[in-house]
Amino acid sequence: MEGAAAATRGPHGPPLTATLARVLDLDGATFDDAIAGGPLVVDFWAPWCGPCKAIEPILEQLESRAGVGVARLNIDEHPELASRYEVLAIPTVMLFADGEPQGVVRGARPLAHFERWLAEVLPPRELEAVAVQGQPDA
Repeated sequence: MEGAAAATRGPHGPPLTATLARVLDLDGATFDDAIAGGPLVVDFWAPWCGPCKAIEPILEQLESRAGVGVARLNIDEHPELASRYEVLAIPTVMLFADGEPQGVVRGARPLAHFERWLAEVLPPRELEAVAVQGQPDA
């Protein structure tokens, strides 16, 4: 299942709408295959979680700016997967590469924090590939 939409209040009251057209919704049947490949950022979230909704636009920007795939997993629907990765609070965002967690960010953070985090935790070969993907052809 791809895409989702959510609305949350902005910092000064008006609703912000986040459409996660490029973010893949994972479930028990798709999770292991999704994390088995190249770098994938996975957001462990729940629909009732305000901070989870607040980072939706950040995750979508991260996908387009950093060039890594972004997916999310509803922990209410799949608590066994949250438990497998010791997700005790949400939002929890993990980077997976070759099926293994490479790093984690807990809580809502600004885009710049996620970009610095990815630069620190992505394997060097993956970081180079992501940088090349993001550059226009010369």
